[in-house]
Amino acid sequence: MAQNPTNRRRLQSGFTLLEALIAIVIMSVGILSLAVVYAQGIQVANKTQLDYIAEKQAEQALETVFAARDSKLLTWTSIQNVSNGGVFLDNAQPLLVPGPDGLYGTADDGPTPVVVIINAGPDKILGTADDVTMPLTNMTRTIAIVNVPNETGLRQITITLNYYSGNMHMQYTLVSYISEFS
Repeated sequence: MAQNPTNRRRLQSGFTLLEALIAIVIMSVGILSLAVVYAQGIQVANKTQLDYIAEKQAEQALETVFAARDSKLLTWTSIQNVSNGGVFLDNAQPLLVPGPDGLYGTADDGPTPVVVIINAGPDKILGTADDVTMPLTNMTRTIAIVNVPNETGLRQITITLNYYSGNMHMQYTLVSYISEFS
């Protein structure tokens, strides 16, 4: 029995050019999606370091306010922004090292040096000549202190750090309360 040539082609298995092109397009989309996810992961890893630094800078500033109250370095009336008769500067300020009063965000800070983070260098030992310094010149800190309405002897402290991670503007905010009594 002789077979028709068209029947012979149907018996052959394999991919047509169209099927191969569709498979290549599908695989390309998948691989490109993985590349985008990988790039975003690298961005998040870099952002995470700056987020952590911002968090610690906010906590450090808050702790100095509590320490100043507890040690009686500041009176209750001076634990306010300058606009309300206190010692803490209004508006965003660069991250400067604290001045003689030991408080962040007051008039005697800096002007230099800016707060610097020091990381271990290639030898992985902190305190050697190859350490890498990272000045926090791209960060500003706002310390806002307001009285809590209808609560005498209680204030809200809001510390906001603004910074850039690559070309993205980031913000970290820490809110706490301080009472007149330690």
